[in-house]
Amino acid sequence: MLYAKSMLASAVLALLSLLTLQQVQAQNIPGVTATEIKVGTTFPFSGPGSALGAVGKSLMAYVDHINDRGGINGRKINLIALDDAYSPSKAVEQTRKLVENDEVAFLFSPLGTAAVSANVKYANVKKVPQLFVLSGANKFINYVDYPYTTSGLPSYETEGKIYAKYITEKMPGSRVAMLYQNDDLGKDFVAAFRSYMKDDFEKLVVTKSYEATDPTVDSQIVFLKSTGAEAFVIVGSPKSAAQGIRKIREIGWNPLTIIINSTSSVAGTLVPAGLDNAKGVVSSTFLKDALDPVWKDDPGVKSYRALLAKYMPNSDVADTLYAAGVTQGEILEKILQQCGNDLSRENIMKQALSLKDFSPSLAIPGITINTSAKNHQAWTTLQLQQFDGKSWVPFGKLISSAD
Repeated sequence: MLYAKSMLASAVLALLSLLTLQQVQAQNIPGVTATEIKVGTTFPFSGPGSALGAVGKSLMAYVDHINDRGGINGRKINLIALDDAYSPSKAVEQTRKLVENDEVAFLFSPLGTAAVSANVKYANVKKVPQLFVLSGANKFINYVDYPYTTSGLPSYETEGKIYAKYITEKMPGSRVAMLYQNDDLGKDFVAAFRSYMKDDFEKLVVTKSYEATDPTVDSQIVFLKSTGAEAFVIVGSPKSAAQGIRKIREIGWNPLTIIINSTSSVAGTLVPAGLDNAKGVVSSTFLKDALDPVWKDDPGVKSYRALLAKYMPNSDVADTLYAAGVTQGEILEKILQQCGNDLSRENIMKQALSLKDFSPSLAIPGITINTSAKNHQAWTTLQLQQFDGKSWVPFGKLISSAD
């Protein structure tokens, strides 16, 4: 009996020592305690890109879902999500607050090309992981210059070349009008079209830029119509995409219209544009559309709908931006699961670059995430889709960056 008690006491002491050691180790790691890990992010919850804040809201809801299940490896996630108002200067201020005042373990899912551009050098100099940023700007997958940054969107080069290929094959020799936001987002898409179309770009493509702070894009669209273009590509925010779709119908212009993946939300873009106006618009996706009847019995879509009903009861399932936020949440969950109890910034970065055939629940079948030291982007495959007035309808085969 005494021997058994002694063995039990020794086991308890060993466990307490291990827990104490973990606590001491955790105290030496930024943003990590024995019961919590701090993660920082910024979103445009206000300002001209406020529609995109829906991604942040659903990411926060998914983190609540994780925490209600006990967290990950015994730790709750303290997600500190700050508003950058779609302003690069505000994004700098908020990001430095997250790193220097809140002392987060890492940055996850900040949204916006301009916002991330304003912080990418800072994060990499500080060696703070800046993971799965919501921008497809080509520079964010440059692992040589920015080894601590990974992208949570397909690269704009990949997406742009897919649209250029689609237009040139469907409408050979047609003139193309491009309305683009005057920043890295817009310029990367223009460069992708130029790269794919080569000499035909100068002959067939007309571009017109706008500033993110412009109240409307009406004058640019009137000009682009005057060129006689038969295809129209809108590269910018949900607000500009909605304005563009609505304006072309108002002035009686009916080109083949393409909007980029990040503006394809039915609720966030197409409803403001007018669903009838948006009929026939083409875009791309890597996620299932919860409104599409083909997915009504899909386990991932069912879980997604249940999560929105519980944590965001007033949300509109038609807003596909919510699906993006939940998917980001699943990526965050997967990384932290792989980290185990080693939540050093070095291991967090290592695990972010070690995702193998990971398929989030809303990913289209056949599309998986594979990251590595030389591949810093989550998504490299897309599905083209067309809006039928009610929902997006996929068409054609999956297209990868290697195609």
